[in-house]
Amino acid sequence: MLRPWNISLRERIDASKDAPIYMQIIQALIRDIESGHLASGTYLPSTRELASTLGVNRKTVVLAYEDLIAQGWLASAGTRGTMVSQSLPEATRRQENALPADQPTSADYRFALPPERPLALPEGGGIKIDEGTPDGRLMPTEVLSRAYRTAIRNASRENRLQYRDPRGSPRLRQAIAGMLKGERGLPVAAENICITRGSQNGMFLAAQMLVGAGNAVVVEALTYEPAVAAFRARGAEIVSVGLDEEGIDIDELERVCRRHPVRAIFLTPHHQFPTTVALRPERRLRLLSLAHQFGFAVIEDDYDHEFHFNSQPLLPMAAYAPAQVIYVGSLSKLLLPALRIGYVAAPVDVIDAIAHQVSVTDGMGNTLTEDAAAELIENGELKRHARKVRQVYAERRTAFAALLDEHLGGIAEYAMPDGGLAFWLRFRDPAALARVEANASRFGVNFAASQSYVTRPDTPSGLRLGFASLASKEAEAAIRRLRGAAEE
Repeated sequence: MLRPWNISLRERIDASKDAPIYMQIIQALIRDIESGHLASGTYLPSTRELASTLGVNRKTVVLAYEDLIAQGWLASAGTRGTMVSQSLPEATRRQENALPADQPTSADYRFALPPERPLALPEGGGIKIDEGTPDGRLMPTEVLSRAYRTAIRNASRENRLQYRDPRGSPRLRQAIAGMLKGERGLPVAAENICITRGSQNGMFLAAQMLVGAGNAVVVEALTYEPAVAAFRARGAEIVSVGLDEEGIDIDELERVCRRHPVRAIFLTPHHQFPTTVALRPERRLRLLSLAHQFGFAVIEDDYDHEFHFNSQPLLPMAAYAPAQVIYVGSLSKLLLPALRIGYVAAPVDVIDAIAHQVSVTDGMGNTLTEDAAAELIENGELKRHARKVRQVYAERRTAFAALLDEHLGGIAEYAMPDGGLAFWLRFRDPAALARVEANASRFGVNFAASQSYVTRPDTPSGLRLGFASLASKEAEAAIRRLRGAAEE
């Protein structure tokens, strides 16, 4: 007759699970020992008996027992069999209404709970319309492979495979400083650069260094929500300022500065996120004048500077006010999002402070990936790739606009973006936007929610639709599905 313990163990072994059977036996026995169901000195069934009870091969049970003996949970008693080790501390039997043995009961996990904003995980199935990312399929894999091979060979030869400077690869910092100085007018050198894991990481590090609890941080009424989340994580008071077709409302910003001790302002002046408009030069100069007058820092996120189609881009604000601006950029948008390479350009003392944050959260970046990116810059592959994809994206931009006109022209409107990789779509009737968002999943299309961009309730919302990562057939299918969701 089977003992109750044997029966309960059998009920917890499931051949359909991914975990091997012997590992399930090990975990079940450890839980029963910890909970007190199996006290120290208790003899277990023989391997043959337990294998018969569980309906498994005897070798599986032998393997589990041997592993538990090696770990110290069980002990071999020679011819008398196998028993629970007597050197274990006395376990306390759980009450019948207690949580299962594998659930925490004493530690305080309040601060480990997920935030209200869900993780931005890729959706399963359907077509994803992103917020303006490049098409990774356009990057030649052989070019990338050669760059990695060169980086690995050089790092090994020069003994650079150890822990190193948290500011990043010296080679990449030098290459980025040269690019920023020669192409964007920033008066920087390698010591003004810190490499980060993408621009989002750069913004988070800047927030860690710059913002404390209760500090006022200004953002636009429509903005990049993860940046707002980074400031809120530091306890900042978020102050929202309106914007129009020429960017942030400078008059309102001045009024805010007179009411609040503003610590920083977050901007995307090159292609405002999400609306794509460029902040006009006269507003930039007024904003920098206010920054000087009221003593706040400007965090300039120049996330897609390379993508412009009608004219030369405006110089970054950091080019003519380097002491007041923390400049955040990215190579991920130009190369591959999966590479996760961003950078911060700022005065040396700011870079040193950010590097300290890197040292306590990451230790160091990825030397091999950073050196591979430096190789692509130095050998000209980055510029060649940029020229090629700009032409592809220019064609996709024109085709995407035609699809919007054809399928959504009656309910939505947009301004053709001068640069960047996305459109800002405004709906004439808010009910049409609500229908699109409510029905999108049933039509097999997903995108960022309109409310994810909004920082004040009186701001008209819309959808930011990326076009660069969609080939022609993918883009047409996506827009057709949006129309179907709108008409449902």
